[in-house]
Amino acid sequence: MREISDSTVEIVTEKARVIRRDIIEMLGKAGSGHTGGSLSAADIMACLYFWELNLDPLKPDWDGRDRFVLSKGHAAPVLYASLAERGFFPREQLGTLRKLGSPLQGHPDRKKLAGVEASTGSLGQGISWAVGMGLAGKIDAAPYRVYALLGDGELEEGMVWEAVMAAAHYRLDNLVIIVDNNGLQIDGPIKKVMSPEPIADKFRAFGCETIAIDGHDPRAIMDALSCARQVSGKPTAIIAATVKGKGCSFMEDRPEWHGVTPNTDEVQRALAELG
Repeated sequence: MREISDSTVEIVTEKARVIRRDIIEMLGKAGSGHTGGSLSAADIMACLYFWELNLDPLKPDWDGRDRFVLSKGHAAPVLYASLAERGFFPREQLGTLRKLGSPLQGHPDRKKLAGVEASTGSLGQGISWAVGMGLAGKIDAAPYRVYALLGDGELEEGMVWEAVMAAAHYRLDNLVIIVDNNGLQIDGPIKKVMSPEPIADKFRAFGCETIAIDGHDPRAIMDALSCARQVSGKPTAIIAATVKGKGCSFMEDRPEWHGVTPNTDEVQRALAELG
Protein backbone atom coordinates (compact mmCIF):
# COMPACT_ATOMS: atom_id res chain seq x y z
CA MET A 1 0.00 0.00 0.00
CA ARG A 2 1.34 3.41 -0.94
CA GLU A 3 1.61 6.04 1.76
CA ILE A 4 -0.80 8.95 1.39
CA SER A 5 0.74 12.02 2.99
CA ASP A 6 -1.10 15.14 4.12
CA SER A 7 0.78 17.14 1.49
CA THR A 8 -0.42 14.78 -1.24
CA VAL A 9 -4.01 15.20 -0.08
CA GLU A 10 -3.56 18.98 -0.15
CA ILE A 11 -2.16 18.90 -3.69
CA VAL A 12 -4.97 16.73 -5.01
CA THR A 13 -7.60 18.84 -3.23
CA GLU A 14 -6.23 21.97 -4.87
CA LYS A 15 -6.19 20.27 -8.27
CA ALA A 16 -9.86 19.36 -7.84
CA ARG A 17 -10.66 23.00 -7.05
CA VAL A 18 -8.84 24.17 -10.19
CA ILE A 19 -10.62 21.54 -12.27
CA ARG A 20 -14.00 22.73 -10.98
CA ARG A 21 -13.15 26.35 -11.79
CA ASP A 22 -12.11 25.35 -15.31
CA ILE A 23 -15.35 23.40 -15.77
CA ILE A 24 -17.43 26.42 -14.81
CA GLU A 25 -15.44 28.83 -16.99
CA MET A 26 -15.40 26.65 -20.09
CA LEU A 27 -19.09 25.76 -19.86
CA GLY A 28 -20.00 29.40 -19.27
CA LYS A 29 -18.16 30.34 -22.48
CA ALA A 30 -19.58 27.42 -24.44
CA GLY A 31 -23.19 28.05 -23.44
CA SER A 32 -23.94 24.33 -23.70
CA GLY A 33 -22.72 21.15 -22.09
CA HIS A 34 -23.02 19.08 -18.94
CA THR A 35 -22.28 20.82 -15.65
CA GLY A 36 -23.58 18.74 -12.72
CA GLY A 37 -21.97 15.42 -13.55
CA SER A 38 -18.66 17.06 -14.45
CA LEU A 39 -18.46 18.80 -11.07
CA SER A 40 -19.37 15.64 -9.15
CA ALA A 41 -16.41 13.76 -10.64
CA ALA A 42 -13.71 16.40 -10.08
CA ASP A 43 -12.24 14.86 -6.91
CA ILE A 44 -12.08 11.43 -8.53
CA MET A 45 -10.38 12.82 -11.61
CA ALA A 46 -7.88 14.82 -9.56
CA CYS A 47 -6.85 11.66 -7.71
CA LEU A 48 -6.51 9.74 -10.95
CA TYR A 49 -4.56 12.29 -12.97
CA PHE A 50 -2.37 13.68 -10.21
CA TRP A 51 -1.68 10.58 -8.14
CA GLU A 52 -2.72 7.29 -9.68
CA LEU A 53 -2.30 7.17 -13.46
CA ASN A 54 1.07 6.36 -15.01
CA LEU A 55 1.11 8.82 -17.93
CA ASP A 56 3.48 11.02 -19.91
CA PRO A 57 1.85 14.06 -21.57
CA LEU A 58 4.87 14.34 -23.88
CA LYS A 59 4.31 10.75 -25.05
CA PRO A 60 0.52 10.34 -25.05
CA ASP A 61 0.68 7.13 -27.13
CA TRP A 62 3.38 5.45 -25.04
CA ASP A 63 2.54 1.73 -24.98
CA GLY A 64 3.16 1.37 -21.24
CA ARG A 65 0.76 4.14 -20.20
CA ASP A 66 -2.25 3.49 -18.02
CA ARG A 67 -5.55 3.85 -19.84
CA PHE A 68 -8.47 5.97 -18.60
CA VAL A 69 -11.90 5.77 -20.23
CA LEU A 70 -14.60 8.32 -19.46
CA SER A 71 -17.56 6.03 -19.99
CA LYS A 72 -19.95 8.84 -18.98
CA GLY A 73 -18.74 10.76 -22.02
CA HIS A 74 -21.15 13.68 -21.59
CA ALA A 75 -18.98 14.77 -18.62
CA ALA A 76 -16.22 15.64 -21.10
CA PRO A 77 -15.47 19.01 -19.41
CA VAL A 78 -14.00 17.26 -16.35
CA LEU A 79 -11.77 15.16 -18.62
CA TYR A 80 -10.62 18.17 -20.64
CA ALA A 81 -9.88 20.18 -17.50
CA SER A 82 -7.87 17.27 -16.08
CA LEU A 83 -5.90 16.73 -19.29
CA ALA A 84 -5.08 20.43 -19.61
CA GLU A 85 -3.96 20.68 -15.99
CA ARG A 86 -1.82 17.55 -16.48
CA GLY A 87 -0.13 19.15 -19.48
CA PHE A 88 -1.61 17.32 -22.47
CA PHE A 89 -2.58 20.59 -24.18
CA PRO A 90 -2.45 24.33 -23.37
CA ARG A 91 -4.98 25.50 -20.79
CA GLU A 92 -5.99 28.36 -23.09
CA GLN A 93 -7.56 25.79 -25.38
CA LEU A 94 -10.23 25.05 -22.77
CA GLY A 95 -12.04 28.20 -23.92
CA THR A 96 -12.74 26.53 -27.28
CA LEU A 97 -15.07 23.89 -25.81
CA ARG A 98 -17.81 23.02 -28.31
CA LYS A 99 -16.58 25.64 -30.79
CA LEU A 100 -16.49 24.78 -34.50
CA GLY A 101 -13.20 23.12 -35.34
CA SER A 102 -12.13 22.63 -31.73
CA PRO A 103 -10.81 19.23 -30.65
CA LEU A 104 -12.76 19.74 -27.41
CA GLN A 105 -16.05 18.39 -28.65
CA GLY A 106 -19.20 17.86 -26.60
CA HIS A 107 -18.11 14.25 -26.17
CA PRO A 108 -14.49 13.00 -26.20
CA ASP A 109 -13.00 12.12 -29.59
CA ARG A 110 -9.83 10.06 -29.44
CA LYS A 111 -8.90 11.02 -33.03
CA LYS A 112 -8.86 14.74 -32.23
CA LEU A 113 -7.31 15.14 -28.77
CA ALA A 114 -4.17 13.64 -27.22
CA GLY A 115 -4.87 11.84 -23.95
CA VAL A 116 -8.36 10.68 -24.91
CA GLU A 117 -8.35 6.88 -25.04
CA ALA A 118 -11.90 6.25 -26.28
CA SER A 119 -14.58 8.20 -28.13
CA THR A 120 -17.46 7.91 -25.70
CA GLY A 121 -20.96 9.26 -25.27
CA SER A 122 -23.26 6.34 -25.97
CA LEU A 123 -23.67 5.12 -22.41
CA GLY A 124 -22.38 1.65 -21.68
CA GLN A 125 -19.87 1.59 -24.52
CA GLY A 126 -17.00 3.12 -22.54
CA ILE A 127 -16.85 0.32 -19.98
CA SER A 128 -16.93 -2.14 -22.88
CA TRP A 129 -13.89 -0.36 -24.40
CA ALA A 130 -12.15 -0.57 -21.05
CA VAL A 131 -12.77 -4.30 -20.71
CA GLY A 132 -11.27 -4.82 -24.17
CA MET A 133 -8.21 -2.77 -23.18
CA GLY A 134 -7.82 -4.78 -20.00
CA LEU A 135 -8.10 -8.07 -21.87
CA ALA A 136 -5.53 -6.90 -24.43
CA GLY A 137 -3.19 -6.02 -21.58
CA LYS A 138 -3.54 -9.49 -20.13
CA ILE A 139 -2.96 -11.18 -23.50
CA ASP A 140 0.15 -9.06 -24.10
CA ALA A 141 1.38 -9.41 -20.49
CA ALA A 142 1.56 -5.59 -20.47
CA PRO A 143 2.09 -3.70 -17.20
CA TYR A 144 -0.51 -1.00 -17.74
CA ARG A 145 -3.76 -0.68 -15.82
CA VAL A 146 -7.18 0.42 -17.09
CA TYR A 147 -9.63 2.72 -15.34
CA ALA A 148 -13.21 3.48 -16.35
CA LEU A 149 -15.50 6.13 -14.85
CA LEU A 150 -19.22 5.44 -15.15
CA GLY A 151 -22.29 7.38 -14.13
CA ASP A 152 -24.86 5.70 -11.92
CA GLY A 153 -27.62 6.42 -14.45
CA GLU A 154 -25.42 4.67 -17.00
CA LEU A 155 -25.82 1.46 -15.01
CA GLU A 156 -29.35 1.23 -16.44
CA GLU A 157 -27.72 0.15 -19.72
CA GLY A 158 -27.69 -3.62 -20.10
CA MET A 159 -24.34 -3.70 -21.90
CA VAL A 160 -22.67 -2.37 -18.73
CA TRP A 161 -23.41 -5.63 -16.99
CA GLU A 162 -22.37 -7.73 -19.97
CA ALA A 163 -19.02 -5.92 -19.85
CA VAL A 164 -18.65 -6.39 -16.10
CA MET A 165 -19.51 -10.06 -16.42
CA ALA A 166 -16.80 -10.44 -19.10
CA ALA A 167 -14.28 -8.57 -16.92
CA ALA A 168 -14.86 -11.01 -14.08
CA HIS A 169 -14.83 -14.03 -16.40
CA TYR A 170 -11.44 -13.06 -17.78
CA ARG A 171 -10.10 -12.22 -14.32
CA LEU A 172 -9.16 -8.67 -15.25
CA ASP A 173 -7.43 -7.53 -12.07
CA ASN A 174 -5.84 -4.75 -14.15
CA LEU A 175 -9.26 -3.07 -14.48
CA VAL A 176 -10.74 -0.57 -12.03
CA ILE A 177 -14.35 0.50 -12.50
CA ILE A 178 -15.36 3.71 -10.71
CA VAL A 179 -19.01 4.71 -10.38
CA ASP A 180 -19.81 8.41 -9.91
CA ASN A 181 -22.79 7.68 -7.69
CA ASN A 182 -24.45 11.12 -7.44
CA GLY A 183 -27.95 9.66 -7.47
CA LEU A 184 -29.29 11.87 -10.28
CA GLN A 185 -29.65 11.69 -14.04
CA ILE A 186 -31.19 14.01 -16.60
CA ASP A 187 -34.76 12.91 -15.82
CA GLY A 188 -34.42 12.94 -12.03
CA PRO A 189 -33.34 10.59 -9.23
CA ILE A 190 -32.01 7.28 -10.49
CA LYS A 191 -34.19 5.45 -7.97
CA LYS A 192 -37.30 6.86 -9.67
CA VAL A 193 -36.20 6.64 -13.29
CA MET A 194 -34.88 3.06 -13.33
CA SER A 195 -33.17 2.10 -10.11
CA PRO A 196 -29.84 0.26 -10.40
CA GLU A 197 -29.69 -0.15 -6.62
CA PRO A 198 -28.17 -1.88 -4.73
CA ILE A 199 -25.15 -0.88 -6.83
CA ALA A 200 -22.38 -2.30 -4.65
CA ASP A 201 -24.17 -5.61 -4.22
CA LYS A 202 -24.66 -5.91 -7.98
CA PHE A 203 -20.98 -5.41 -8.77
CA ARG A 204 -20.09 -7.86 -6.03
CA ALA A 205 -22.52 -10.41 -7.45
CA PHE A 206 -21.00 -9.94 -10.90
CA GLY A 207 -17.60 -10.93 -9.56
CA CYS A 208 -15.90 -7.65 -8.67
CA GLU A 209 -13.95 -6.72 -5.56
CA THR A 210 -16.18 -3.86 -4.42
CA ILE A 211 -15.28 -0.82 -2.33
CA ALA A 212 -17.77 1.89 -1.29
CA ILE A 213 -16.33 5.33 -0.48
CA ASP A 214 -17.03 9.04 -0.16
CA GLY A 215 -16.27 10.30 -3.66
CA HIS A 216 -15.35 13.76 -2.39
CA ASP A 217 -12.74 12.57 0.11
CA PRO A 218 -9.36 12.49 -1.71
CA ARG A 219 -7.74 10.30 0.94
CA ALA A 220 -10.57 7.76 0.68
CA ILE A 221 -10.36 7.77 -3.12
CA MET A 222 -6.59 7.26 -3.11
CA ASP A 223 -6.84 4.56 -0.47
CA ALA A 224 -9.41 2.69 -2.58
CA LEU A 225 -7.18 2.95 -5.65
CA SER A 226 -4.28 1.58 -3.61
CA CYS A 227 -6.44 -1.31 -2.41
CA ALA A 228 -7.39 -2.08 -6.01
CA ARG A 229 -3.73 -2.62 -6.84
CA GLN A 230 -3.63 -5.44 -4.27
CA VAL A 231 -6.58 -7.29 -5.78
CA SER A 232 -5.77 -10.46 -7.68
CA GLY A 233 -7.88 -12.47 -10.11
CA LYS A 234 -10.84 -10.11 -10.52
CA PRO A 235 -11.69 -6.50 -11.39
CA THR A 236 -12.31 -3.85 -8.75
CA ALA A 237 -15.41 -1.65 -8.59
CA ILE A 238 -15.21 1.56 -6.54
CA ILE A 239 -18.64 2.99 -5.74
CA ALA A 240 -18.05 6.66 -5.02
CA ALA A 241 -20.90 8.51 -3.33
CA THR A 242 -20.94 12.03 -4.77
CA VAL A 243 -23.11 15.14 -5.06
CA LYS A 244 -24.16 16.37 -8.48
CA GLY A 245 -22.94 19.93 -8.95
CA LYS A 246 -20.48 19.63 -6.04
CA GLY A 247 -18.75 22.86 -5.11
CA CYS A 248 -21.47 25.26 -6.27
CA SER A 249 -24.22 25.50 -3.66
CA PHE A 250 -26.99 26.50 -6.06
CA MET A 251 -26.24 23.54 -8.33
CA GLU A 252 -25.74 20.82 -5.75
CA ASP A 253 -28.09 17.83 -5.81
CA ARG A 254 -30.32 19.41 -8.46
CA PRO A 255 -31.05 17.30 -11.57
CA GLU A 256 -31.82 20.37 -13.69
CA TRP A 257 -28.08 21.11 -13.75
CA HIS A 258 -27.38 17.85 -15.58
CA GLY A 259 -27.24 19.45 -19.02
CA VAL A 260 -27.57 23.18 -18.28
CA THR A 261 -24.70 25.67 -18.25
CA PRO A 262 -24.32 28.74 -16.02
CA ASN A 263 -25.03 32.23 -17.33
CA THR A 264 -22.63 35.12 -16.73
CA ASP A 265 -23.92 35.92 -13.24
CA GLU A 266 -23.98 32.25 -12.26
CA VAL A 267 -20.41 31.79 -13.47
CA GLN A 268 -19.25 34.61 -11.21
CA ARG A 269 -21.21 33.26 -8.26
CA ALA A 270 -19.80 29.75 -8.78
CA LEU A 271 -16.22 30.99 -9.11
CA ALA A 272 -16.60 33.05 -5.95
CA GLU A 273 -17.76 29.96 -4.05
CA LEU A 274 -14.90 27.89 -5.44
CA GLY A 275 -12.34 30.49 -4.38
